[in-house]
Amino acid sequence: MEYTHLGRTGLTVSRLCLGTMNFGPHTEEADAHRLMDTAHERGINFFDTANVYGRDPEGNLKGRTEEIIGRWFAQGGGRRERTVLATKVYGEMDGWPNGGKLSAFAIRKSVDASLKRLQTDHIDLYQMHHIDRDTPWDEIWQAMEVLVAQGKITYVGSSNFAGWHLAQAQEAARSRHFLGLVSEQSLYNLLDRTVELEVIPALQHYGLGLLPWSPLRSGLLGGILRKEREGTRVRGATAYASELLDTHRDRLQTYEDFADELGLDPADLALAWLLSRPAVTAPIVGPRTAAHLDAAVAALDIRLDHKTLDRLDEIFPGHRPAPEDYAW
Repeated sequence: MEYTHLGRTGLTVSRLCLGTMNFGPHTEEADAHRLMDTAHERGINFFDTANVYGRDPEGNLKGRTEEIIGRWFAQGGGRRERTVLATKVYGEMDGWPNGGKLSAFAIRKSVDASLKRLQTDHIDLYQMHHIDRDTPWDEIWQAMEVLVAQGKITYVGSSNFAGWHLAQAQEAARSRHFLGLVSEQSLYNLLDRTVELEVIPALQHYGLGLLPWSPLRSGLLGGILRKEREGTRVRGATAYASELLDTHRDRLQTYEDFADELGLDPADLALAWLLSRPAVTAPIVGPRTAAHLDAAVAALDIRLDHKTLDRLDEIFPGHRPAPEDYAW
């Protein structure tokens, strides 16, 4: 396993982060526990979850994923001590006023509930799942400072922030002499490269790590056309993912053909590309089996030359930093 620092911090994390969103809705608890054990065996020490994960199709059972992780920690054997634990706050949990978002009241309520479900006394990386346009930054940072002082959280991160939001957050934290954000979780993969415009330049400026979610774009970059032909495609993808497949079918076929030329699995190529990108700390992978996890780990050994990277840019055009991308 390869390791790196999370952004500008001294915290050491694996270059792959285990995503747990499937735990509960798609992965049974016993299988989830085995996956987490396997992740540790492979050297992955960085796990990501969220307070709202675990929802069923009706939107019930929020918090179930954290509970599954908590029961795994409770087995002992150094499981908690060897894990850099990241979870999130913002999502509405109980349908009652202040049951979500980022007021100081909601943050205090949410962190205590997550700690209880996770059966731990602290969260290593507490991430804001979305920007809250209704709560001033001074209120948010005051709440986070209290949690750090209480030892309930160690670092603060963000997710799904725009570049402007990152700048707002960091400048407000700086005025309070607070560390502020250390990482941002964004949608980033070969098909979705919008963050290259302003988010990645902001991350580089402020020294934040990037944790790309959906690195295979719901399986579209994992050899989906080959799996269709072989009859091994897993059904159950969202309607939106199916629409994306129809939209990008020709491009994905070109991509899969190129992966074949390189002798690489498309999923490994997609992960290797992300690992080569500036500011990326660790793509968040969501395996359902140990074999899927091992395939993700294999991508760490792939080094892509400039010719390969240029060809991928031709297939999936990216962005230059703004404003040069769209202005002289």
